[in-house]
Amino acid sequence: MSAGKIIVYGGRGALGAAIVKHFKANNWWVGSIDLAANEEADANVTVSKDANWSTQAQTVMTGLESALGSNKVDAIINVAGGWAGGNASNKDFLKNCELMWAQSVWSSTISAQAAATFLKDGGLLALPGAQPALQGTAGMMGYGMAKAAIHQLTKSLGCDNNGLPSGATAVAILPITLDTPMNRKWMANSDFSKWTTLEFVAQLFEKWTKGVERPASGSLVQLVTNDNKTELVIE
Repeated sequence: MSAGKIIVYGGRGALGAAIVKHFKANNWWVGSIDLAANEEADANVTVSKDANWSTQAQTVMTGLESALGSNKVDAIINVAGGWAGGNASNKDFLKNCELMWAQSVWSSTISAQAAATFLKDGGLLALPGAQPALQGTAGMMGYGMAKAAIHQLTKSLGCDNNGLPSGATAVAILPITLDTPMNRKWMANSDFSKWTTLEFVAQLFEKWTKGVERPASGSLVQLVTNDNKTELVIE
């Protein structure tokens, strides 16, 4: 018997793969949604990066129906996304905005739609916000705009009449910097003691999935790391 079932949207990225690995190690059934399969997952739904918003949504919904049948999941955890910089004068400004919207906002709305159908009563929906997007982000406008949209979506999902199953909780994590291989490569001179580890995030999601110290629905949860210790600032 597994401990339960979860879906990880973005299961092939650095954070997503760490979450898949952590939950699998703790005897959970794990499904992954991404542009490519995660071989550690029990089931995979692959979407095409060239497909539009509604087509990606249809692929996910059909794929989850095939993988789950009549079963419901304990959590849908979306950690899909990416990063692009630039302000309004950047030659790739609109291209980067479009990419950030597609990677983060599309996946979050699809996750919310999937949660309405496949999440258990009292289940968890987690979305990928970002702490810098609580303020202006002049050097990365497309990224900040997309993350701020996720914050708003999370708050809306925390309201009554949100379309989620009874007692479900929607939260967004708002990291500052995650300790990923790519971040280490591109920011090699940074203070890594201020970076949040992937294992901390994976453990946090398992705890919340079990209902332990889970924030109120609609919460934006900042992950603030100093001296290798991460604190949660919830609003």
